[in-house]
Amino acid sequence: MKTAVVILNFNGKNYLEKFLPDVARFSGDAQIVVADNGSTDNSVQFLQENFPQIQLVLLEKNFGFAEGYNRALKNLEAKYYVLLNSDVQVTENWLETLENFMESSPKICACQPKIRSYLQPEKFEYAGACGGMIDEYGYPFCRGRVFGKVETDNGQYDDIAEIFWATGACLFIRSADFWEVGGLDGRFFAHQEEIDLCWRLKARGKSIVCVPQSVVFHVGGGALNYESPRKTFLNFRNNYLLLYKNLPTKKLIKVLIVRFFLDYAAMLQMILQRKFKNALEIPKARINFYKIFRNFKPDKAKNLYFTVDFFPKGMKKGLFLIKS
Repeated sequence: MKTAVVILNFNGKNYLEKFLPDVARFSGDAQIVVADNGSTDNSVQFLQENFPQIQLVLLEKNFGFAEGYNRALKNLEAKYYVLLNSDVQVTENWLETLENFMESSPKICACQPKIRSYLQPEKFEYAGACGGMIDEYGYPFCRGRVFGKVETDNGQYDDIAEIFWATGACLFIRSADFWEVGGLDGRFFAHQEEIDLCWRLKARGKSIVCVPQSVVFHVGGGALNYESPRKTFLNFRNNYLLLYKNLPTKKLIKVLIVRFFLDYAAMLQMILQRKFKNALEIPKARINFYKIFRNFKPDKAKNLYFTVDFFPKGMKKGLFLIKS
């Protein structure tokens, strides 16, 4: 099998009803798999009754995005994986375009399509837009989205471009490369695990691109609303973890000192916006990071051992907050 399109579902029957028919219709000969992450709605019954041709993987509990995908992918024999969110509307030729590009570009390990908003189709979508970048202090942003500001798509990013990270909303990746670097880090549970994965790939000298000739539309916030305090916690905690895992210690210390002040400035901003619960998650995230980071020490050593590029393409020098 050349390509396996894998949708990780958790209580997303409404999204499966709405978007799975187009995935089945527009994905050619790809193997389509839905991995159910311990749903408590009737997602499984819906799939069994309406899509018996689609392979169903049943996970006994909610393992989160990262470990859920690791478990779903481990027994699939495919040259390529597509990690596809259940709230993504695909379009005709979306997959064929990505497959053809990857077949003609053996040095590229992963890519993503252009991600536009399902709710505002003229705009890019927050989670991925036209490819992810990062600054040296760990702040991720996208071509077409900087923090909460999302651009209208006027074709300004229609070039195939090297990026730092491809969004987990629709991540096309060579299976060999996925497993060579250890897959997703299941301890992240959810959020920024794809950035960590892509950082490991990029550090080993591999390339990741956005192929905007393939277009999909993403609802976004299906699992955790963008305003969720839990989302704030995971984003900050996991960002510290990916910095720890991928930066040399000397550089890491400098970055964490700067981030201490910047993150508490972000906390103050949330307080002024009366997002009190979100603000409290920032110190909680830092405390949790300092409690668990030693568990990641072997991963850090392995990552640095295999690193050939400490400043990969797609990583911007300095603090992007200032430049933006």
